[in-house]
Amino acid sequence: MQAKLLEEKMMKYSLVITNGHVATPNAVLDTDLAIQDGQIAAIGDGLATHAKEVIDAHGQMILPGMIDDHVHINEPGRSDWEDYHTGSQALAAGGTTTMLVMPLNALPARTTDKEFKRQTKIAENKSYIDYGLYGGLVPGNLDEIGKMGNDGAFGYKAFMATTGSDEPGDFKNVNDLELLEGMQEIAKTGLPLLVHAENATITDGLAAEKIAAGKTSIRDYVDSRPPFVEVEAVRRAIYLAEQTNVQLHFVHLSTPAAVQEVKNARDAGLKVTCETCPHYLILDRNKFEQIGPLAKCSPALRDPEIVEGLWSKLFKGEIDTIASDHSPAPMSMKESSTNNIFDIWGGISGCQNNVDLLYDQAVTKHGLPVTDFIRMTAERPAALFGILNKGKLQVGYDADITFLDLNQSYVLKNNDLFYKNKISAYEGFEINDRVTMTILRGKIIYTLAGGFTGNPIGKVLTPHSIGGLSS
Repeated sequence: MQAKLLEEKMMKYSLVITNGHVATPNAVLDTDLAIQDGQIAAIGDGLATHAKEVIDAHGQMILPGMIDDHVHINEPGRSDWEDYHTGSQALAAGGTTTMLVMPLNALPARTTDKEFKRQTKIAENKSYIDYGLYGGLVPGNLDEIGKMGNDGAFGYKAFMATTGSDEPGDFKNVNDLELLEGMQEIAKTGLPLLVHAENATITDGLAAEKIAAGKTSIRDYVDSRPPFVEVEAVRRAIYLAEQTNVQLHFVHLSTPAAVQEVKNARDAGLKVTCETCPHYLILDRNKFEQIGPLAKCSPALRDPEIVEGLWSKLFKGEIDTIASDHSPAPMSMKESSTNNIFDIWGGISGCQNNVDLLYDQAVTKHGLPVTDFIRMTAERPAALFGILNKGKLQVGYDADITFLDLNQSYVLKNNDLFYKNKISAYEGFEINDRVTMTILRGKIIYTLAGGFTGNPIGKVLTPHSIGGLSS
């Protein structure tokens, strides 16, 4: 009995991971990682002798859990598209441990303080990963902006492109005056404004012309949303942001020219950042025609040379974050009896392959340093949106960890997916690595061999500080 008590006293760590390649912010280290009380307690050699439990990683990459700062969960109102249970399972199985949830396409959209509070409650005890919520900027809700910020919003989403439906409570885009006034109000909160930047007048007009002429193919859809409509909208939003001193974050940029505008603004001292998505790096308009409607999104997929230019911007460090823009829908909304691509829902289900497919393409195939990969997928999102103690494998940070086996290859199949609707633009892709385990705050929540362990333990987060622009 005394020997057992002495042994327990000597144990310093609840869990130690050994024989892994630990991706710290500055280097990948072949060493041990120790966890205690849900946080990383030590990184170094010989830690296993002080552990209650040891996991042998067998040479796998040990990455910080991804922070996906652009996810659409459609609960409430459209839970048949995706809910917190299925969406968080897909993210956890793919190595993501924190998600920030957009205010659409739930119904009603999260654009009032009353709805923000209600939807925060709705998500409780349903998510397998930690989560935070954005509010929305829509016509007529300026009085709600500060209230949502006080109740924990991580920022506000706005559309310069046309969005929404005729259903009451659906999300609506803003015009230039509404955007300017929204920026003025959001600037008071210190929180970021996240903008979908496309010129609504031009895209709507070009689409109407195509449809009127009977031109409704995939190529026609892509041609109706040319690269310059993104670049023009980015320039316009930056100019308005300069007048208001708002922190501006562009979501899902698809062109190197738009990223250059962000860089120019940042070099001029403005608070402007941007993200891109895996599909803008991995897919192009030719693959869109091969895959079909499952790859429809907006902005549209680009020509191969534009994709290569976006990779160049990524390697130069000019893109701040990479996020999925997981935008699910039932298969019925991805089909058209008339083969009219304009009638089909635009959004890609892809968050389950955030880590494995992107790592395969970016690190293994393109040679992106692992430290750059984790900076854009974990460290930078945490800093930019004020997510405390997450995004790094560093002592004192939450033990949010992904195991990635570089020696496993698989072809993505329908039955691999955890989405409510098991469809993906990446189905049939060969992926040359695989997530085998996901740990959230020191607890194993998913293993490839055994699936999900226990009940959902994801908790709601609130922004700690917005100081990431200088990190």
